Amino acid sequence: MIWRPHTTAILIGGVVLIVLAAAIAFMTSNFSPRTEVQIGSGIFQVKIADTDNERTQGLSGVEALQVNEGMLFDFMTEDTWTIWMKDMLIDLDIIWLDAEKTVVHIVKDADHTRGEDAVFIPNTAARYVLELPAGTTSEYTITVGSKAAFVLEEQ
Repeated sequence: MIWRPHTTAILIGGVVLIVLAAAIAFMTSNFSPRTEVQIGSGIFQVKIADTDNERTQGLSGVEALQVNEGMLFDFMTEDTWTIWMKDMLIDLDIIWLDAEKTVVHIVKDADHTRGEDAVFIPNTAARYVLELPAGTTSEYTITVGSKAAFVLEEQ
């Protein structure tokens, strides 16, 4: 094989594209919007899911959450939003909050092994859904009627 200048250019271009793709993937997964949620006796650092794609992805594929981590889904309007455990690898406590950030429904220890068969629907309309590690609602005294405090940037 004869090494030619354009071979070097193609090789360097390919490496640059791979590095750029890796950097974009890293930024997307690590710099998504976050906020702090105070609820019960706990304070949690949560990722915000406020687009259809983010809400569909949710915590699917996440292998672990720290005790103070979670995800906050903002559905923009109140309804009986369904949560399912498709592609989940961890058990969760799922908390529905109305537009005033009051807890209206809780599912404790949602079992990830039930997969797509695990579908949870609140009995009251909610705007937000907060997903936290299983056991969090008991540990931090989060009950129906608890108020949450958090700030979301306007879109």
